[in-house]
Amino acid sequence: MFKTYSMELAGRTLTIETGKMAGLANGSVLVKYGETTVLVNATASKEPKEGIDFFPLSVEYNERLYAVGKIPGGFTKREGKPSEKAILTSRAIDRPLRPLFPKDLRNDVVIDCLVLSVEQDCSPEVCAMIGSSAALSISDIPFGGPTAAVNVGYIDNKIIINPTEEQRNNSKLTLTVAGTIDKIAMIEAGADEIPDNTMLEAIKQAHIEIKKVCEFIQNIKNEIGKPKFEYTSFAVNEEVYEEIKEQFAERMKADVQTPDKPDRDEKIDILTKDVIAWYTEKYGEEKAEEEKASIADAVYKLEKKTVRNLILEEGKRVDGRGIYDIRPLSCEVGLIPRVHGSGLFSRGRTQVLSIATLGMKSEEQILDGLDNEESKRYMHQYNFPGYSVGEAKTSRGPGRREIGHGALAEKALVPVLPSIEEFPYSIRVVSEILSSNGSTSQGSICASTLALMDAGVPIKKPVAGISTGLITDENDPNRYVVITDIQGIEDFFGDMDFKVGGTKDGITAIQVDIKVDGLSYDIIAEAFERTRKARMYILDEIMAPVINEPRKEISKYAPKIINMKINPEKIKDVIGSGGKVINKIIEETGVKIDIEEDGTIFIYSENIKGALDAQGIIEDITREIEKGGIYTGKVVRIATFGAFIDLGGGKEGLLHISKICKERINKVEDVLKLGDEVTVKVYEIDDQGRINLTRKGLYEDTNNSK
Repeated sequence: MFKTYSMELAGRTLTIETGKMAGLANGSVLVKYGETTVLVNATASKEPKEGIDFFPLSVEYNERLYAVGKIPGGFTKREGKPSEKAILTSRAIDRPLRPLFPKDLRNDVVIDCLVLSVEQDCSPEVCAMIGSSAALSISDIPFGGPTAAVNVGYIDNKIIINPTEEQRNNSKLTLTVAGTIDKIAMIEAGADEIPDNTMLEAIKQAHIEIKKVCEFIQNIKNEIGKPKFEYTSFAVNEEVYEEIKEQFAERMKADVQTPDKPDRDEKIDILTKDVIAWYTEKYGEEKAEEEKASIADAVYKLEKKTVRNLILEEGKRVDGRGIYDIRPLSCEVGLIPRVHGSGLFSRGRTQVLSIATLGMKSEEQILDGLDNEESKRYMHQYNFPGYSVGEAKTSRGPGRREIGHGALAEKALVPVLPSIEEFPYSIRVVSEILSSNGSTSQGSICASTLALMDAGVPIKKPVAGISTGLITDENDPNRYVVITDIQGIEDFFGDMDFKVGGTKDGITAIQVDIKVDGLSYDIIAEAFERTRKARMYILDEIMAPVINEPRKEISKYAPKIINMKINPEKIKDVIGSGGKVINKIIEETGVKIDIEEDGTIFIYSENIKGALDAQGIIEDITREIEKGGIYTGKVVRIATFGAFIDLGGGKEGLLHISKICKERINKVEDVLKLGDEVTVKVYEIDDQGRINLTRKGLYEDTNNSK
């Protein structure tokens, strides 16, 4: 049965329709916000997926260019692989939903968000996040929501919920917050050095609106929601777990407190084999084989509970650190020859090498998505090879995780980059993860700051990143411990990965992943305080002694750039018919040239002389000839009555024989010859545009005077 529901959200009408489209999905809604329309469908398999030990949730955010009235480019005229923005949106939808499914569910669940139309003032990403929660809530899929999400901006010291496109363009903050009625479930932010207290207030104001939307979805669920289906539980066999715990708890506690990751992993592997051998000896091979999955789950659960209890009950971490302590840190710059800039940052067993490359303005990344943004000048990419975690696997290209971590580091660094006018380069930074034991995304922020400064990019301030974790008491959610600088095992077994990047003066990026049903304001405030203190330490004590400001000059291997401005009407003169003029400049000087529509010209060369030569030629071509102006030009023709002087820009002027010298001369050739460079003054431009020149009053100051 077709139903429609509406509410006001940030001054615009949010409508959820159901019952008209996609009737075979477990849950389906059409979300409308302004003229933005997103169809969201949630489906689940009837049977659990075999051979897995995790909940198989997939989120697909599908952009269609018809949503903004465009036809895709290329030969096929069809959308290809998802854009980076679509992948990041899929991740943002996934993160607040995943913790609210039953942990023992193994049925495939797929959430498909199809963007049908976009009004730039109304975010399709927010519509998809709200629609995903609504589709799951009214479906028969077990789900502990609802959740909701909003965007937040910060303009003129005011917090704005779901800002318009114009407001977003002027905002110091791009923040997405998701949550339940009670708690915050996801935070994603890019910011221009926003203070901790302002960020927390923005999150709180977002939560006010989130609660309203959650209540709206809950009312829809109460009216039309389906009963949740029964599913096969894959919870850990408690009998097997209790037996293994009784026999191996003390050994697990000792082995898990091995400080170095490789040694600890080896001990846990040996312990796991010993558990299987003990169980086989006690119950026989047939029973052990039958309970193979249960034994593995039980060992995992025992390790997880041991790590958590050590932190929660004893304040101990597996590597011996206190809850506030950061792993050993070190950094270097300029360690790779010939590249434009390089930085190596190590935090414990996590090691990141970032390399910066400077390029032409035309080498910026072209974007073909649903936003009005057409390109971006700063590109940050993150690679996570198998060897970084000791695995023998080949690369299959960047996955969602790699794209997400690269985007997070990019957000963190964009606010400190110089403008294109200050530094007319496109900039690419690649972070190669050499070794991983947690917080590689934050390590890449630090390494990339080092690489940018090593490359001579005049960033406004250095940026560092750090992550905090959370361990909560399963029986008392109000009892918890926040830990600084989590490593891999604390990420796997903990409840939160709260990543914050920023300068000494404020936050530039946030990404929060959680495994519980949400975070309180107190936890968020403590995470901000912890990350701020850790950031100060990294910036002052670790990075500053190695390089505390950008190098004064760029690498000798980086292209040299001159930028200049000409009258836009002169662009055609610089390019010439069929590009003949500009190609001749490039051929003669060995430069590369980018020309903007507003008349800005960027000249790139491996040596500054070539760039200066090209600049001189362009200045000649675009020179405006005015009465009274003094110019230097070349003699290109000689007649009995005078000489014709090339003034540049295709302009010639006549230097009459009577105007060449103060004294009378018989022949032009007595003073001038072809190719001579002379300084002249324009004393007249007649009605037909003819330019008349003189040297009288100037010739005493020239080398060609008689």
